[in-house]
Amino acid sequence: MISNTLTRVSDLESFKDEMVATRHHFHENPELSNFEVKTSAYVAERLEAWGYDVTRHVGGNGVVARLTVGSGTRSIAIRADMDALPIEEVSDLPYRSKVSGVMHACGHDGHTAILLGAARYLADTKSFNGTLNLIFQPAEEAGVHGGALKMIADGLFERFPFDAIFGLHNHPGEPEGTILTRNGGIMAASDTAVVTVRGRGGHASRPHLAVDSIMVACQMVVSLQAIVARNIDPTESAVVTVSQISGGTAPNIIPNSATFTASIRSFKPEVRSALEMRFRRVVGDIASAFEAEADVSYNQGNPVVFNTTAENEFATRVAIELVGDGNVKTCPPIPGSEDFAHYLLHKPGAFLRLGNGVDSKVLHSSKYDFADGSLTTGAALWARLAETWLR
Repeated sequence: MISNTLTRVSDLESFKDEMVATRHHFHENPELSNFEVKTSAYVAERLEAWGYDVTRHVGGNGVVARLTVGSGTRSIAIRADMDALPIEEVSDLPYRSKVSGVMHACGHDGHTAILLGAARYLADTKSFNGTLNLIFQPAEEAGVHGGALKMIADGLFERFPFDAIFGLHNHPGEPEGTILTRNGGIMAASDTAVVTVRGRGGHASRPHLAVDSIMVACQMVVSLQAIVARNIDPTESAVVTVSQISGGTAPNIIPNSATFTASIRSFKPEVRSALEMRFRRVVGDIASAFEAEADVSYNQGNPVVFNTTAENEFATRVAIELVGDGNVKTCPPIPGSEDFAHYLLHKPGAFLRLGNGVDSKVLHSSKYDFADGSLTTGAALWARLAETWLR
C-alpha cells in the first residue's frame, strides 16, 4: 500500500553515512568524460542489489535503472552526471583524489551519491505508483560530444520512456540545503567561434604595402563587444567574450594571418540566432573594409537549459513542501552551460540548483569540494518529487 506520508529530509538521515561514504569513494576515484568505467560499474552494482532493472552501457558508460511499482501509467526520469575534470586537486582532504591530474571539481560525485541515496530509499519504501527511471549520465563535461546526446542517440527515449525529466547541479555561494529554481532559461546556450583573418604579409616598416591581419583582427575584437550593447535587448542576457588571439612570429613582420576565438552565451533561442547573425556580419564587414578575408567557424554547443513552466512550478512546490518557503529561491540566469539542455529539447522537465555552502570554492577550482551537508536534502528532494509525480 502506498503511504500517504511523503518523504522528509529527516527520513534520509539513516542513509547519510552511506551517502557520504559513497560520495567520498567517487571523489577519491574520479574518472574523466567517456572513461567512467569503474564509476559506472559501481553505480550499476548498487542499483541491481536494490532490485532495479539496470541497463549498462547506454550511450557509452551510461546507466539507466528502472523500477515499476503498482499499476500507475505515469513515469518520471531523474538524471545525475558522473564524470570528473582534468584538474590537479589542491587539498589536504582525507578523501582527496588518488588520480593524478583528475578531480571532481564540479560536484558530480555529489550528484551521483544523491541519486543513489534516493534510489535506495525509494527501493525500500516503494511509496509510489508508476515507473521510476534513474539516469546516470557520462561525459557531461565533454561539451558538444557530451553524454546526453550519446544516450539520446542510443535510444534513451524509446528504450526507457518517461513523461518528464528532472536534474540538479550544486550551487556554490548559497547555504547548504537551499534549493534554487527558475522558469524558462536557467543556464545559457554556449557557442564557440573561431575566426581566421587573412591579409597580406609584409615588412613592419611598410604597412601600406601589406594588409595587416593583426590590426584587422583587433578591430573585429573591439567591434564585437558592441553586439550585446547595441543589438541585444538590454532586458536580455548575453555574453560575447574573445578569449584567445594569436598571430605573427617577429616584431618586424606583418603576418599573413591572425586567429581569434570567442565564447558566445545566451538564454533564448532568438537571442542566440541574433548573436550569430551579428557576429558573422561584423566580422565580414570589417574584413571587407580593410581588403582582408575572414573565415568564421561558428559552432553551436549546448543549447539553453530551458525549464518548462508546469514542471518547474511542480518541482518548486515539492521543494517548498520539503524545506520551507524560506529555503527555496529564484535562481538567477547562470551563464554556464549544461548538456541536460538536450533532454529538455525533447521532453518537459526542470533543472534545479542545490546550495553548496556560502563559503564553497567555485566550480572547476582545484580546491573545490561538494558539501556533504546537502546530500540528504538532495536525496529527499528526488524521493519526494518522484513520490508526488507518481501518485
